[in-house]
Amino acid sequence: MTANERSVDDGCRASEVIAAMCLATDLGMGFPFEHGLQATLMTMRLAQLLDVDSETASHTYYLSLLMYSGCTTDVEEHSRIFVGGATANLMPVQFGSRSQSLGGAARAVSSPDSPPLRRAYEVATRLPMAALFLRPHFAAICEVAQMFAERLGMHPAVHGMFFRLTDRWDGKGALGRAKGDDIPLPLRIVHVARDAANQRLIGDDERTTAVIRDRAGHAFDPDVAHAFVDHADEILATSETATSVWEATLAAEPKPQLALSGTAIDGALAAIGDFADLVSPSLVGHTSGVAQLAAGAAELLGFDAADVRKVRRAALVHDVGRVAVHPRVWLKPGRLTADEWEQVRLHPYHTGRVLSRSPFLQELAAVACAHHERLDGSGYSQGATAASLSPQARLLAVADAFHAKIEPRPYRPPHSPDEVAEMLGRDAKQGKLDPDCVAAVLEAAGQRIHHVARPAGLTEREALVIRLIGRGLQTKQVARRLGISAKTADHHIQNAYRKIGVSTRAGATLYAMEHGLMSWGELPIPQR
Repeated sequence: MTANERSVDDGCRASEVIAAMCLATDLGMGFPFEHGLQATLMTMRLAQLLDVDSETASHTYYLSLLMYSGCTTDVEEHSRIFVGGATANLMPVQFGSRSQSLGGAARAVSSPDSPPLRRAYEVATRLPMAALFLRPHFAAICEVAQMFAERLGMHPAVHGMFFRLTDRWDGKGALGRAKGDDIPLPLRIVHVARDAANQRLIGDDERTTAVIRDRAGHAFDPDVAHAFVDHADEILATSETATSVWEATLAAEPKPQLALSGTAIDGALAAIGDFADLVSPSLVGHTSGVAQLAAGAAELLGFDAADVRKVRRAALVHDVGRVAVHPRVWLKPGRLTADEWEQVRLHPYHTGRVLSRSPFLQELAAVACAHHERLDGSGYSQGATAASLSPQARLLAVADAFHAKIEPRPYRPPHSPDEVAEMLGRDAKQGKLDPDCVAAVLEAAGQRIHHVARPAGLTEREALVIRLIGRGLQTKQVARRLGISAKTADHHIQNAYRKIGVSTRAGATLYAMEHGLMSWGELPIPQR
């Protein structure tokens, strides 16, 4: 059986899913598409030149692909502070001197289009905010990346390294958790190669090499940095000689190659879905809720096991293209401009871009990318009609529409399930949605379930508190919502954090999505 003939019933290489996640982080960071893959090819060539052992090479490979997997963390506050663009201004100075970092932060917190006096005011007011925000933000990025790596099937040694993601050779990292040889060698290699790839976006190869040379012994392990400088031309040209960067990246995976099968595939795809949901508090839990609803409705429609699995897996990745749209668009409380709306309309297209490189994921793409299509051709982004939409695609579109409408959005409160049922029924009557799929989704959403035990021994109150902080509420707001004191609310939060093994809001939110604690309303699925 060839790669293109495989079905979603089979296992797949973990590197296909991880490399797809890397493509998604490119979109989320505003990097050129395949930037992360090209950087990983550079990383692996540097590792070869350093003659590392096979285990170190393997860890280096996965670390490089997943380095920015925490990029959707804290995006609401991040977008409010860094109006001048974080990637363009902060990434080049991530491993720079203190003065370089300060200059990058000043540019990031002020709009380049503002008059000079306005920019000065923005710097004066937002720079202190940035200083307070960045340390807990970096801690959250490390924790979230660590959790994603674990869910994507990585070896414990790999996801454990993300704890030191922001550290520097000289000990002057944002969190100050390690320095020198205490930073694992794979991470030291990744830091040099990924920074070189970022520098190359803003300058030529000579400038890139000079930056790495200057940072040797400061941010970077001098041995690793000097190895890069000595072979810079060869390393920087690595990705340019590949006919297909995707294929070259998969070929660069050290052996033994990791594989996923069965529930491990679902867990990895769910991690990608949660990565996308983190772009807005109002989207938290959307993907997993749609997947659960679509799978339940598929069973009611009599889909065979393979098709139920396919629609569930397509649902888990259907919204990964959301990360290509600036978070401010998803967070906007008012009417979208024509340009913003066009960005939103293109997010299914971006989902296809992420999924289409992998032969395994490509089999899910046709269903995943059709979640906003309508039978009469009025949907987006392709304007597909009934003749080209499979039963799985029709069902996912209805499940997505139902779940989205019962969730709050910055521009509207949530609709009640009864209101949504009426809306979907009207759309079915008008020929927009498949009536059988509408009936199945409504039936799947309308069943009540019995009390279920909470994961990690969480009490009902602790689970509720986790939901509320995952939706963006601060401790005092949680207290007001529950009619308790702020001290009691904080006590519940800390107890919950301790039970689920996290230390940040982002980590708790990700845990809650992973364990089904973030539903926006009652969406019981019949248990079979």
